[in-house]
Amino acid sequence: MRKGKKDKPDGIDETADKTPPAAGEKIAARSAEPGEKQQISTKEYNKALHELHVELVKLQQWVLHKGLKVCIVFEGRDGAGKGGTIKALTERVSPRVFRVIALPAPNEREKSQMYVQRYLSHLPAAGEVVIFDRSWYNRAGVERVLGFCTPQQTEEFLRATPLVEKAIVNSGVILLKYWLEVSPEEQTRRLKSRFEDGRKIWKLSPLDLKSYNRWYDYSRARDAMFAATDTEFAPWFIAPSDRKRNVRLNIISDILQRVPYKELPRDKITLPKRQKAGGYVQPDLPVKTIAQRY
Repeated sequence: MRKGKKDKPDGIDETADKTPPAAGEKIAARSAEPGEKQQISTKEYNKALHELHVELVKLQQWVLHKGLKVCIVFEGRDGAGKGGTIKALTERVSPRVFRVIALPAPNEREKSQMYVQRYLSHLPAAGEVVIFDRSWYNRAGVERVLGFCTPQQTEEFLRATPLVEKAIVNSGVILLKYWLEVSPEEQTRRLKSRFEDGRKIWKLSPLDLKSYNRWYDYSRARDAMFAATDTEFAPWFIAPSDRKRNVRLNIISDILQRVPYKELPRDKITLPKRQKAGGYVQPDLPVKTIAQRY
């Protein structure tokens, strides 16, 4: 059985809410050691990912069996690797258990609601793992930096969020919050690849271009977010993400450590014998077969 850790993540300052650090200071201290590691090879990655996927299936069965409620929040700058990490996390589990939430921009009705209201309806019920590909923390990041909300709205959000998350945790939800931290050089490389590679064009939005040159505005927003919302009951976990394969494995491994689970016993499965044809003959129907181009 893997037991979750309740320690605060390394590098989080207990007094951060009183004296926010300079932009980039806290992250540099956290990511120096992991950043020295080399990109894992494809062979090693596939082997490790296979093993982690097996564990995720065991976790999935335990979540269903015990009626656990798990909520995982992924945040980070554009190009930090959130999408690839979520894909690696969910590709071998059931989408009915592991639900990915990636909300579009709010409509006029949603803009008039309490800010966090449209996110609350997606929180997990018993037997679910809900993954937010960006979350209510949009207000602390992109909305703040690009002026989609007022400074007063940002301050109110930062003040209220720990109270909301405390209520979420008290309701029995296991809440995990991951910040994927990418370097400016790697972000540049990844964003360039989005308009140079026809497979990635859809990933590039006008907001990506608007926010690209606001690196230090995002750093200040991130630091203020950590200072206000890194709490004992819902801490932030930082994942250096310059090496895509490494961060995917590290995050999946971390989730498996933080959500307690056991492997459930399984009945031995054997395939039953197929029925006899009983005179069945496949008819010659005028249906079309696709071209065999490969």
